[in-house]
Amino acid sequence: MSVYILGQFLPYVFFFEYTTKGPGTAVASKQPRQESYEQAPMYVAVMTYLGFGIVTLFGYFRDFLRAVGVEKRNIAQEREEQKDFVPLYQDFENFYTRNLYMRVRDNWNRPVCSLPGPVFDLMERVSDDYNWTFRLTGRTIHNAINMGSYNYLGFAENNADFLKTVAAKTQQYGVGVCSTRQELGTLSIHEELEQLVASFLKVESSMTFGMGFAVNSMNIPAIVGKGGLILSDELNHTSLILGARLSGATIRVFKHNNMHSLEKMLKEAVCSGQPRTHRPWKKILIMVEGIYSMEGSVVRLPEIIALKKKYKAYLYLDEAHSIGAVGPSGRGVTELFNVNPSDVDVMMGTFTKSFGAAGGYIAGKKDLVDYLRGHSHSAVYAAAMSPPVAEQIIRAMKCIMGSDGSTEGIRRVRQLAENTRYFRARLKEMGFIIYGNDDSPVVPILLYMPGKVVAFAREMLERKIGVVVVGFPATPITEARARFCLSASHSRAMLNQVLRHMNEVGDNLCLKFSRLKYSSCPDLCDETDFDSGSLYDP
Repeated sequence: MSVYILGQFLPYVFFFEYTTKGPGTAVASKQPRQESYEQAPMYVAVMTYLGFGIVTLFGYFRDFLRAVGVEKRNIAQEREEQKDFVPLYQDFENFYTRNLYMRVRDNWNRPVCSLPGPVFDLMERVSDDYNWTFRLTGRTIHNAINMGSYNYLGFAENNADFLKTVAAKTQQYGVGVCSTRQELGTLSIHEELEQLVASFLKVESSMTFGMGFAVNSMNIPAIVGKGGLILSDELNHTSLILGARLSGATIRVFKHNNMHSLEKMLKEAVCSGQPRTHRPWKKILIMVEGIYSMEGSVVRLPEIIALKKKYKAYLYLDEAHSIGAVGPSGRGVTELFNVNPSDVDVMMGTFTKSFGAAGGYIAGKKDLVDYLRGHSHSAVYAAAMSPPVAEQIIRAMKCIMGSDGSTEGIRRVRQLAENTRYFRARLKEMGFIIYGNDDSPVVPILLYMPGKVVAFAREMLERKIGVVVVGFPATPITEARARFCLSASHSRAMLNQVLRHMNEVGDNLCLKFSRLKYSSCPDLCDETDFDSGSLYDP
């Protein structure tokens, strides 16, 4: 039996795993799971706010110039004869787009002309009107190192030997189904895939869908509705938020990965019931993610399961980024924390990342899946998954499980874990502030200031490294970042090349904000004696 104890020591959160060897005995594992959330120096926050303030002032000045006709209006606007109508375009709401985003739009939506492997090709483009429009130059940026795609296990590949079965299924079924699952869209390959997913996750049953985003947004309303309560982590993905809003249930948001905040809301929900009537909630659903795609943090699953059982709630776990990417055999956070999958009421995941395909799944008890087959909007109205896509998922999943007779799948899972630990450790040694869990292949590097965000992306592309940068409003205004996604297909030479350029760019742009010192050979210490923040027995 394992017991997970939380010890909080800023700027880290440590997860220690204990294995009991009888009553009253516990032995600490050698390596705690560590999450880093170092705060930037005060001057960085001040300069970030100052930068946004200056850009905002210039934005208002440019809007004034547009109003008096000095500067050309490029964005959509109301026609003169419709000024008395209800406005179609909210001028103030587009302020950020007009005056901030457009100035740096060249760092997003770059056209890719190859598969999203460890290296990829980008089509070069330029703008003659300050990023309002782009034109292609006809040149291609070849073999840029891809550090942004969710190709965790490297299954987004074009190796003909690996794709023979996909080609065969394309010839057998074609590429489209032209029907919903409830009508004529359920093929034998769909049933085979669903049985394989259930076996992989070690649950009773599963159901697959053709679009990952719709798995959350269209199935949550079928699970919970009016009179129900959804407790949602504040950093949940947009698809979870949309599904919760469409459900009609009451939504309350708890602090990210904060068990005290969650338990406080659970206590209040159980004791007070619904507003005004104080009747018991019909259903209480806790919604969390396995790996949070913008923070790189891992859900505190054992403690959430303990709270769920204590207060008789239900748990909805989104494993879009964790399935295939963590755990000794790639089975996600349930395997990472060694918890029973049956303790998670609704297991959700996507095939768009670790499996190099498209779509997603809902898995759990057979009664749940059978209910969703008749009530899910995605099952009733959406076209079924394309057969070649289903075969690609089957191929990748069998490879991970080893049922194809090879060890390639487990090799990739281990290689991803090795790449993740190596890349994170080297970045910390260099002095960058990075967020997230040491097991997470999502690696956010904090850049903070808006000017440095765009300069970083442009500098890295000049060095033939493709990165993803993210800023406000997708992140807090003072926490703009670059998000790196590690892959098993990244070689050590590729990672070293990226790290070498990161070191240079970090020095040139003054991005090394960390005040902590790291060693490449961390000291071993005995962590069996410390004050614990909370103790739960899963």
